[in-house]
Amino acid sequence: MDLTGRHFLKLLDHSPEEIGALLDLAAKLKDYKQRGILHDGLRGKNVALIFEKTSTRTRSAFEVAAHDLGMGTTYLDPSGSQIGTKESIPDTARVLGRMFDGIEYRGFGQSIAEELARYAGVPVWNGLTDEFHPTQILADFLTIREHFGRLKGINFVYMGDARFNMGNSLMVGCAKMGLNFTACAPKAYFPDPELVKTCEALAKESGGSVRLMTDPMAATKGADVIYTDIWVSMGEPVEVWAERIQDLAPYQVNKALMDNAGPQCQFMHCLPAYHDHRTKVGKEMGERFGRDAMEVTDEVFESPQSIVFDEAENRMHTIKAVMAATLGYWG
Repeated sequence: MDLTGRHFLKLLDHSPEEIGALLDLAAKLKDYKQRGILHDGLRGKNVALIFEKTSTRTRSAFEVAAHDLGMGTTYLDPSGSQIGTKESIPDTARVLGRMFDGIEYRGFGQSIAEELARYAGVPVWNGLTDEFHPTQILADFLTIREHFGRLKGINFVYMGDARFNMGNSLMVGCAKMGLNFTACAPKAYFPDPELVKTCEALAKESGGSVRLMTDPMAATKGADVIYTDIWVSMGEPVEVWAERIQDLAPYQVNKALMDNAGPQCQFMHCLPAYHDHRTKVGKEMGERFGRDAMEVTDEVFESPQSIVFDEAENRMHTIKAVMAATLGYWG
């Protein structure tokens, strides 16, 4: 399968076969890494990493993956480029495309990533936008495959706010790859109806399913994976916390929910997680609203059923696969 020169902007752009090939490549490159086998076949290439939103995992994953592949990296933080401020996105794309072999973008609207791709002339990779987070879903799926030996038929439940990048991308990925996806949230937090229709059609082709439910106990019965994310995303005002806590507190992942799913159930989270008061935000909001934890309890987060750090590590292996494949290297 040849993905050379392709962008990686959202999973809707890729077939199940292409997604599966990227997961296979990620598994192979992970094996090379663990056995100390060099896989630096992209020596001499350089990539630009544009971060309008900062991140621990995404930056680390792209930088380590690029270095393993033999590439150089240039990190452009929110103050490190003029994108969209003093220089238009098309102009930025054309400049960077003349200097770099690939461009990662992590920021705001999906339209920015799409416009970069339109003008860059080199592969553009979506490190996160408001609408989609495709590299995270590859990491999630590699992790599920490692723990269950398959993707098809997995009962996957996403708890909480399903309107944005994680809910959207997980629903698309599950529909493409034959998982049974359930978004469990208040109705006001359901995904966009048009995207739901698209995913329902994709699920019919793959043998999966898409459900939207409001009852946490009904939704999680027999779940293989329960997944959640923070209730207030990066860049949203502090005032949002009161509303989100009121609306989403019944959808917190706790031991009762995990027990309801069954012993086979694994807990996943894209991180960071507010499961205790050890972060500035977790402490401030926990004390303000009288809560020990937000979207997941510490008991679940630290339990043997939690595979969040396998998932975090796999960001690097799957991002490596995306860069390698789109730059023409399959190990």
